[in-house]
Amino acid sequence: MPEEVILQAQRELPDWDGQGFSLLETPFSGVKFKRLLGRTRDTLRELLKIPDHFHILFMHGGASAQFSLVPLNLLGDSKCAAYVDSGYWSRKAIHEAHRYCQVEHAAIAEDYIHTSTNTAYCHITSNETADGLQLSLALKASTPLIVDMTSDFLVRPIDFEPIGLIYAGAQKNIGPAGLTIVIVRDDLLGRAHALTPTVLNYTYQVEAGSLVNTPLTYSIYLANLVFQWIGHQGGITSMAKRSQTRSAMIYDVIDASEGFYRCDIPPDQRSRMNLCFKLPDEPLTQLFIDHAAWSGLVNLKGHVQKGGIRASLYNAMPDAGVVALADFMHRFRKQYADL
Repeated sequence: MPEEVILQAQRELPDWDGQGFSLLETPFSGVKFKRLLGRTRDTLRELLKIPDHFHILFMHGGASAQFSLVPLNLLGDSKCAAYVDSGYWSRKAIHEAHRYCQVEHAAIAEDYIHTSTNTAYCHITSNETADGLQLSLALKASTPLIVDMTSDFLVRPIDFEPIGLIYAGAQKNIGPAGLTIVIVRDDLLGRAHALTPTVLNYTYQVEAGSLVNTPLTYSIYLANLVFQWIGHQGGITSMAKRSQTRSAMIYDVIDASEGFYRCDIPPDQRSRMNLCFKLPDEPLTQLFIDHAAWSGLVNLKGHVQKGGIRASLYNAMPDAGVVALADFMHRFRKQYADL
């Protein structure tokens, strides 16, 4: 999270909004929290230019819970949904969807996803954190597009025309882990399976303004501070330009390394958020991780299923950290390339 947000939260923790006690002690049913919830929703709508016929929900469970909640809420009378297999997290969603419906594996051809006429929706994972792959948001489909944007939410503008629903776990670019943002189109409500729990039913949460049950009050407060911070940085357009510049800095080092660093993702599909690459062998990879840590660069180990190196450049990462990583990669290659 941005340092400015953490410091503001620290100042306001014992006395929020001049009431003499913490937000942690504030009832979610009270006027003050409802006002905060409304401000948070309005700020996000303005940031992303979300049309009025979409509803913004603040839900529990992280993005993985939505792997079940999407089919439970959106299948309706259909028994089939389409999924694009783009990597580790899309496969997690596909695996869970098999519990509720027949899964059609859809393919992308020239920014269009072709699906059967009987599919209720088409699900994509817009950025694969484990694989370092990012899909275009210019994709169209013949059925409502459902997008897991957990790792590239608030990083690039969104064309809502083909979108049916977006969900995003908070822990990358929004706030603390556990909170999940769901943005759902009005015409997709009212389809939930009869056994869908009330607190997990999109329609009931829309009707109750995300207050069917106790919401994650402090997480919503922190999300609001992050949304305000993004606005002060110049908004989503600024975040998009910044992510392009920062990721290019690291990819340029990789591409100029003559194979010492290797990224297997085609340049036009490379993630701007999760830059995944490999070194010549595992001992050198571990040496890279160890030396990076000694230089103050941490959490660079690749996903447990993929190995290698992963540099995550989420919005709150200071630009100085990206420069430091690029400089370290230059030095490390110079020292070990000929061994």
